[in-house]
Amino acid sequence: MTDLWPIQIHVNGRNVELNVSPLTSLAQILRDHLGLTGTKISCNEGECGSCTVLMNGLPVNSCLVLAPQADQADIWTIEGLGGPDHLHPLQKAFLSQGAVQCGYCTPGFIISGVALLRENPEPSLSEIQEALEGNLCRCTGYQKIVQAIQSCAQEIQTSGEKL
Repeated sequence: MTDLWPIQIHVNGRNVELNVSPLTSLAQILRDHLGLTGTKISCNEGECGSCTVLMNGLPVNSCLVLAPQADQADIWTIEGLGGPDHLHPLQKAFLSQGAVQCGYCTPGFIISGVALLRENPEPSLSEIQEALEGNLCRCTGYQKIVQAIQSCAQEIQTSGEKL
């Protein structure tokens, strides 16, 4: 039996204190302890990107981040970006561009896209493709996902909105 490890994390704008096994992944913490099921666990090996969240502003595969590594981190999940009553601009773009099929990979793609657009609000096609390299989708040809990010980039350039 593994001893429990106390951690404090800041998730979607709120402070959380938990006691978890040091072998518990951030993805498990989010889903099993906090009920944030938008973060998906698929490959559990960091290969598919379905579990992507922002950790201290950077996209990470939460299935590979262990509890002690997440201690004191600032975490944002898909639920923290926006919800049914107030969608994030990139969530809106995914809907308007038809970039959602089964939806399993969508949260990870959106989180990766948000990280890109925050760092580079005018990305080139190759920069978008590079930012999405860690995310896999089994349903689409990726074109609509790329178009959604391009559309959102154009929208924020026109509106001056900050992500």
